[in-house]
Amino acid sequence: MMALIREVSSAIDRCELTHLAREPIDLTLARAQHEAYGRCLTEAGCRVQCLASGPDMPDSVFIEDIAIVFDEMAVMTRPGAASRRLETSGVAEALGKYRQLHAIEDPGTLDGGDVLVVGRRVFVGRSRRTNEAGIDQLCGLLAAHGYDVVPVEVRGCLHLKSAVTRLDDDLLLINRAWLPAEPFSAFEAIDVHPREPGAANALRVGGRIVYSSGFPRTLERLERRGLSVRTVDASEVAKAEGAVTCCSLIFSA
Repeated sequence: MMALIREVSSAIDRCELTHLAREPIDLTLARAQHEAYGRCLTEAGCRVQCLASGPDMPDSVFIEDIAIVFDEMAVMTRPGAASRRLETSGVAEALGKYRQLHAIEDPGTLDGGDVLVVGRRVFVGRSRRTNEAGIDQLCGLLAAHGYDVVPVEVRGCLHLKSAVTRLDDDLLLINRAWLPAEPFSAFEAIDVHPREPGAANALRVGGRIVYSSGFPRTLERLERRGLSVRTVDASEVAKAEGAVTCCSLIFSA
């Protein structure tokens, strides 16, 4: 497996925010946490490549939003926040070594955080960052490859993967308050603890789940299910509305 990550920008305190009030972000701590996250991916079997960032890209650590990688190709997104579109070229250069590239074009917008791939099903969140034109373009790109694209309304959170993520091919982690449950009715699901609404973001890497240590009650539910979980401290990226899936692009090289 290959994991692309991107360094924490010195300007992360100027990140885009939609649902959270702005808090001071400790840059030194954020970078230390990000390094630990990279080590966790290495321990899980990934070859990690860290891309450079800069002060003109405050949100660039959230590399997941910039591309969606499938076995057949990679789709470069057109982020819903215009300030993030500078991030695309560096990610495209890195991904182009591994995949044929396609791109979402104006008037479409699409954030990778709104795209959840479970087998051949691709759930895409309609959100403030992803519009109908972006979803339609993604459908067109995937049509020839046998993927079933399922649009999902997102409410009360930034991205689809703030509300649901894949734990296994038949098991999801979900916050039902932030999306309709019906599109996911074919799957088993673990519900987040009611006191931890932001706990639905988990990253499966091989046979391991990478998960934020900030949600101990939901973590207990994952461990009771018998999942192998490795926790990381993601407190600083959480202040920027980020989580564990946001900080990497993981694919078979």
